Amino acid sequence: MDLKALFPVPIIQGPMAGGTNTPAMVAAVSEAGGLGSFGFSMLPLETIRAQVAETRRLTSRPFMLNFFVQRVPSPSQNEVDRGIGLLRPVWSSLGWPELPKPARWCEDFAAQFELLLELKPAVASFTFDILPLAQVKRLHNAGIFVIGTATTVGEALAWQAVGADAVVASGVESGGHRGTFIGEQSAATQGAEALLVDVLEAVKIPVISAGNIMTGADIRERLARGAAAVQMGTAFMVTDESGLPQVYKDRLLSAQGNPTRLTRGITGRYARGIENRFMRQMQTVETEVPAYPVQNALTGSIRAEAAKRGDSELMSLWAGTGVAKSRAMPVKKLMETLIAEIDKP
Repeated sequence: MDLKALFPVPIIQGPMAGGTNTPAMVAAVSEAGGLGSFGFSMLPLETIRAQVAETRRLTSRPFMLNFFVQRVPSPSQNEVDRGIGLLRPVWSSLGWPELPKPARWCEDFAAQFELLLELKPAVASFTFDILPLAQVKRLHNAGIFVIGTATTVGEALAWQAVGADAVVASGVESGGHRGTFIGEQSAATQGAEALLVDVLEAVKIPVISAGNIMTGADIRERLARGAAAVQMGTAFMVTDESGLPQVYKDRLLSAQGNPTRLTRGITGRYARGIENRFMRQMQTVETEVPAYPVQNALTGSIRAEAAKRGDSELMSLWAGTGVAKSRAMPVKKLMETLIAEIDKP
């Protein structure tokens, strides 16, 4: 099955872990002819099951589930204590005498993978690492179209080698976490347009472009360069159906120019977001913090408390470089607008 058979409009609404994607958002994108998607990595199995069921109630069209390929870590107490110490200036500013200990470091990907096979969505995508050939075969046997995420040509070739049906070429402009799994994360700095061209030359499977895509004109340009489709996340973050707190949406809508940069300090993996006090306070020690998902778990309570207080300075404001072009409207209207812009001469 090719991409056009799955979704006639070449737009994938980007998967965003942490609750941004909602059944209403995903269903509306798919109903408009695109491919709605969930970022499910940080959610427990029962929540995943419930959100898939609700989405299927809202639409009969295909949609995608995305997961982080990761193992549950076993950090030493010294590593955890060091991470807590590096975060002290941040959590102490909340008036806390100590940092709450996380209930878990991350969800169990192995269990999520088995649930994925049970739920049988039309499409599944993966980031942070690569699946072994055997798991890709299991997905294919279940009738699931497999999309890998690559930040370099080498990663795209690796996904092709294990049998992925398509690959997302994610440029450094993309919001949220970088999916780099070969080499140093800090070395995957290629821009989306250049990466698209290089990956197209290297692989035979369809290539989906991601990074700094906010308008129909942006989509038209990537398609003209050879992309089979685009994946865009930031553009959907301020829609009515987005699960983001209003204070987060307000920061996106008030952004001017390019207020984003990469940081490792908040989660232990490089991610792009709007610079705030959290980023600045962690800047000098960001290379020292525990690797994802330990740092992500340690900062979870900080970010949750900041959201509760409406303090965007201590949240993770993930967004791509095109954030200043964000447009607040219902998903249906955004899809109609993007399609009309693509078709403009």
